[in-house]
Amino acid sequence: MSQNLIKRIITSIILFLLLLFVNFSNKYIFVFSICLIGLIICIETNRIFFKLLEIKSHEESYTIKKFNFKFLILNSVTFFYIFFIFCYFSYKLHSTMGPYFFLYVIFICFFTDIGGYIFGKIIGGKKLTKITPNKTISGTIGSFLFSVIPFFLFLNTNNINIEFNLKHVLFVLLVSLVSQLGDLFISFFKRKAKIKDSGKILPGHGGVLDRLDGIIFAVPFSYFLLKLL
Repeated sequence: MSQNLIKRIITSIILFLLLLFVNFSNKYIFVFSICLIGLIICIETNRIFFKLLEIKSHEESYTIKKFNFKFLILNSVTFFYIFFIFCYFSYKLHSTMGPYFFLYVIFICFFTDIGGYIFGKIIGGKKLTKITPNKTISGTIGSFLFSVIPFFLFLNTNNINIEFNLKHVLFVLLVSLVSQLGDLFISFFKRKAKIKDSGKILPGHGGVLDRLDGIIFAVPFSYFLLKLL
C-alpha cells in the first residue's frame, strides 16, 4: 500500500468523523462550518484563476495588472455562488429535510467519487473526455452504480422517507450526474491552469475544492430537485 493511499484513507476517516460531528451538531456549528468551507473553496478557486491569468499573460507576453477586471468578475461570481447558493442551500437542505437527509445527499456524492475511482483504476479503458485524462467511461458507469448504495443503506429507515420507487432512484442518479459534471467542470479549470490539486490542506486528497468539487453543485441541485419531484 502506497504512502499516498495511506494518507488518503486516514484523511477520509477524519473527514467522515468531522462530517458526522458538524452534521448532527447545532445549527450554529453547521453554519460556521459551511461558511468556513466556502471561504477555503473561494481562496483555492482564486488561486486557480490567478494561475490562468499567469499562463495567459505568458502566452500573450504582457504583465498581469494589479487590478484585472476579468479576475474581479470571476472571483465575484465564485464568491456569490459559494456563499449565496452552495452555503445557503446547504443550510436550507439541512434545516428543512433534516441532518439524515443531508448526510444521504453527501453520501451519494461520496459514493459517486468512490465508484468512479475504483472502476477507473481496476477497469480503466476509453477516456470519457479530453477535459481530464483520469476520467473514463468505466469510471462513469462505476459512479452511477455506487451512487445507489446510499439509497439501499437509507431505504425504509425511520429518519428519512426513502422508498423503493422510480422517483427516489431517479433522484439519486440525477444527483450523481450533477456531482460528476461538477467534478468535470472544476477539472477543466484546473487543467487549463496546469495544476493537479487546488491546494494542499487535505493530505492525500489535495485541497478542499478537490474533495468537494461535485458536492458544491450537487447539494443546491438536490434542494431544487426535491421541489420538483
